[in-house]
Amino acid sequence: MKLLTKVLLAAGMLLGAFNIATAQTANHTFALGDSTFLLDGKPLQMISGEMHCTRIPREYWHERMKMAKAMGLNTVGTYVFWNAQEPTQGKYDFSGNNDIAGFIQAAKDEGLWVVLRPSPYVCAEWEFGGYPWWLLKDKDIKVRSNDPKFLEPYRKYMMALGKQLSPLLVTHGGNILMVQIENEYGSYPGANQEYLEINRKIFRDAGFDGVLFTCDGPSQLPKGHLPGYLPAVNGLDDPAKVKALINKYHENKGPYYIAEWYPGWFDSWGKKHATSGMDADAKKLDEVLSAGISINMYMFHGGTTRDFMNGANMSSREAYAPQTSSYDYDAPLDEAGNPTEKFMKFREVIAKHLPAGTSLPPIPQARKSASVGDIKLTACASLLDNLGKPVNSNTPLCFEDLDQGYGFVLYRTTLKNAASGLLKVTQLRDFGTVFLNGKQVGTLDRRLKLDSLAINSADANATLDILVENNGRINYGQFLTDNRQGITEKVTLNNEVLTGWKMYRFPFTDVQGFKFNSKTAPDGQPGLYKGTFDVSEVTDTYLDMHGFGKGFVFLNGHNLGKYWQIGPQQSIYVPAAWLKRTGNQIEVFDELKGGHTSIATLAKPVLSELAAK
Repeated sequence: MKLLTKVLLAAGMLLGAFNIATAQTANHTFALGDSTFLLDGKPLQMISGEMHCTRIPREYWHERMKMAKAMGLNTVGTYVFWNAQEPTQGKYDFSGNNDIAGFIQAAKDEGLWVVLRPSPYVCAEWEFGGYPWWLLKDKDIKVRSNDPKFLEPYRKYMMALGKQLSPLLVTHGGNILMVQIENEYGSYPGANQEYLEINRKIFRDAGFDGVLFTCDGPSQLPKGHLPGYLPAVNGLDDPAKVKALINKYHENKGPYYIAEWYPGWFDSWGKKHATSGMDADAKKLDEVLSAGISINMYMFHGGTTRDFMNGANMSSREAYAPQTSSYDYDAPLDEAGNPTEKFMKFREVIAKHLPAGTSLPPIPQARKSASVGDIKLTACASLLDNLGKPVNSNTPLCFEDLDQGYGFVLYRTTLKNAASGLLKVTQLRDFGTVFLNGKQVGTLDRRLKLDSLAINSADANATLDILVENNGRINYGQFLTDNRQGITEKVTLNNEVLTGWKMYRFPFTDVQGFKFNSKTAPDGQPGLYKGTFDVSEVTDTYLDMHGFGKGFVFLNGHNLGKYWQIGPQQSIYVPAAWLKRTGNQIEVFDELKGGHTSIATLAKPVLSELAAK
């Protein structure tokens, strides 16, 4: 009997696995009903969570999908980042962590549907809202508009993306149910229906032949929706209001879809770590699901914004505010992909709304994380000793005119006469460290509207250096079109314009070519520190950035993201997938502090610690 029981149990498990697999391999139909979505003619309530392939190491995509299933999700929402897919104009990258088709296939492998959001503007706390920096080499271009200079590269990109993704639409046997053609467009000052219609046509021409939709906040929806297409709503979770709003702009019918529901929020440098109340969130989720409304939680799992891809917010009321590299978001899955208490609460709620006779799969085991000890930094490359060949110009050139998107530019000039007075950088983008004859004399910070400092007793022929960092282009709102970086206007000393500039480029796409020695950089001088280390166990860990100033970290060729002593993020996540047992190489760049000889590691992140003022 025991043997028979085991055989029957195994057969049942195989049948269950077969049913999940066939659910994602058979051809399906997907349509809009009057009140619900219809999958194969039957009502489907999407319970979705947002994840982005570029923010999650590729090695963990399947793990994250399994976690989504375990919480009760049946769908994944995902943006596509144009600036990741086309980093250089005309050269597309659909490999590695940018393999969006592979990410969607991973969801299909795990029995998940996908809501695709490739509208080239994404916001998402992502650099320039997803637009590639090279668009700004034309200073007059108007992104997100009818400007032909914008529409031509946009159309070419969408044609390339369509070749990757249109075969994965449900209309072609794939798992992409529907596609978003713009993102909160009603919030944009220049919103117009003609541009939305151009978007719709581009998407159709690119092969996106299934259900299209738009999404907007409640006040934005009147300007942001395209008549005849489903208007989803963001940031509203009152079921009656959601239905009334969508009814008003969709021929008095549904389906009803909350494209972005926020059970968490992002962090900005120098501001308090954002959290949300899990009990209140769980109650709202229950209310929405009970009302039969489909929902996409933004985020289910945030991950990490690496490779200088953090964005920034700015408005007429809010000062420039760059976002942290950690995109933990206080989401149900934390930055490292482990379930939180919020995950458990939401799982309990979703379990109440499962179809009869179904149950949730077990929760996969959380990944182990540990300190791997202190890492010795044994060599240093002073930035000022690794300047390379300059670009010369009478006036300072911005990043885009230097054909550079991210990283740093060192601006250098020689003061002709002895001087004391106010040094001012007009329209600094975004953070500057000022040196006289190689000695740091202060910093400039767009975030604080700090664009000037006092220069005391500078000698004639003194060397003035300003190291300028792109801290993240604005990703939302009225200043989206004004996003050129570096020194974008002029530098004055006592109101006299300084000329005769040499500009040294440091894009830091990698850290090859720097000359290292055993001496550390003097305190206050920017330097790149490196070390090699082994670990007794390959496991997730966190770098402890206490004691460092401001910069970024490379590990085994991966840019892990930025750190800044002001917080609230004081650690950097290191995924085990990018570690080796022996011969790990780390490089830490610090633009503010010198003298580093080691870096500690932690078992847990530090995401909510602001520096004392």
